[in-house]
Amino acid sequence: MKADNFVLQDYFNRVGYRGDAKADIATVTRLMRCQLFTVPFENLDVQAGKVVSLVPEEIVEKIVERNRGGYCYEVNGLFSMALYALGIPYRFVAARPMFYPVRRPKTHMAIVLEMDGEEWLCDLGFGSYGIRAPMRLDAVNIEITQDDDTFVLINENNRDYLLKAFVDGEWANQYAFDLSPQEWIDFVPANYLNSTHPDAVFVQKLLVVLHDQTGRTILFGDVLKTVRNGKVEKETVALGDRDSILANRFGLASNG
Repeated sequence: MKADNFVLQDYFNRVGYRGDAKADIATVTRLMRCQLFTVPFENLDVQAGKVVSLVPEEIVEKIVERNRGGYCYEVNGLFSMALYALGIPYRFVAARPMFYPVRRPKTHMAIVLEMDGEEWLCDLGFGSYGIRAPMRLDAVNIEITQDDDTFVLINENNRDYLLKAFVDGEWANQYAFDLSPQEWIDFVPANYLNSTHPDAVFVQKLLVVLHDQTGRTILFGDVLKTVRNGKVEKETVALGDRDSILANRFGLASNG
């Protein structure tokens, strides 16, 4: 995806990327981790009663220029701009969240890129238990360890994939997808649903997630959860302390 105001070096500065950037999987891996560790997954706009903008230039302005984060369409959309600038072929795919008790529509966006004859799943916008580095699509039914997290891709019919994460001692379904390419405009209805529907988790509660090399920090509603080297700590955040938590733990201004 392109945006008139996207400048690759400005993006590198925002996510803290240093060194050479090439059209190879090593660069993609470093970029993905840099963005995950600096750009929070967050739904502050939805909590403020706004419909999240999918205008590419407004995504760049929000995340790169105003140091905000975003949810899947925004953070994966921004990452796709970097892939485009580097000349790396990719496509968007629509994914169905699979952790709900009932079947839900395909409201999640992920990226599949192609490189040296291999396809890789990239995703910077699944929140708490999203992948932390690209995963090869042909590495199915194999446990993949990324930092202290473990994932597995299931592919039973050569078409549909299911991503699982090892959470609290058991395998938990995350999302399912196939390789049908989606256009950017295809996500407009899902974005509207996630921004406005009363059953959408983003409408119901504040959710902010920032990953780092040892784990992640999560603010869900009024609960602050930190995961470090597999150890979990939780605390309740008073409403009056929320803005300072957003600023000090996530680098966000609540009215930014």
